[in-house]
Amino acid sequence: MNFFSKPNKPEDKADDELVSSYRQHGDVQVLGKLYERYMPLVYGVCLKYLTDDELAKDAVMAIFEELITKARQHDIKQFRSWLYVLARNHCLMQIRAGKKMETVNLDDFVEFTPVLHHDTENREEALQALERCMQKLTLPQKQSVSMFYLHEKCYKEIADATGYTMNEVKSYIQNGKRNLKICLEKNSGK
Repeated sequence: MNFFSKPNKPEDKADDELVSSYRQHGDVQVLGKLYERYMPLVYGVCLKYLTDDELAKDAVMAIFEELITKARQHDIKQFRSWLYVLARNHCLMQIRAGKKMETVNLDDFVEFTPVLHHDTENREEALQALERCMQKLTLPQKQSVSMFYLHEKCYKEIADATGYTMNEVKSYIQNGKRNLKICLEKNSGK
């Protein structure tokens, strides 16, 4: 696969002829020949938006797969412009999807306290202490912490289920976690 420019030969068919041929016969090789002309353009667009060489190369391949179905569904007048928009939209959707699935470091959310690492004979006692401390949280903190840690929901899912904003959910989780830590430390000192 060559992501860099190849000059068109004079005997090459025009874009609209190849698009028309693909739409009539469904020959993926015809579409591949057309797409090959614009791979450097698509790669450049992907690299611009995704800013990672490997992600851009993966996107070039994914866009071709998308092109196979979309080229038959749309009446394409200017293939180059249409392909540019398709590539840009693909990259923007990929960026948007990446933001929804924001990765976080576990250490940022879980503080490892001695009370949570008892051996099995003290495990029941620790769970009871955790339940007592959960009851001391405010309702929004209790809901948010429970959904985030026990039910493994993401911020957006918690916000949708509770009606809180994303910032409120983050705040409730952070404050609830801090309050749990304080409460558990007090209980471990008994």
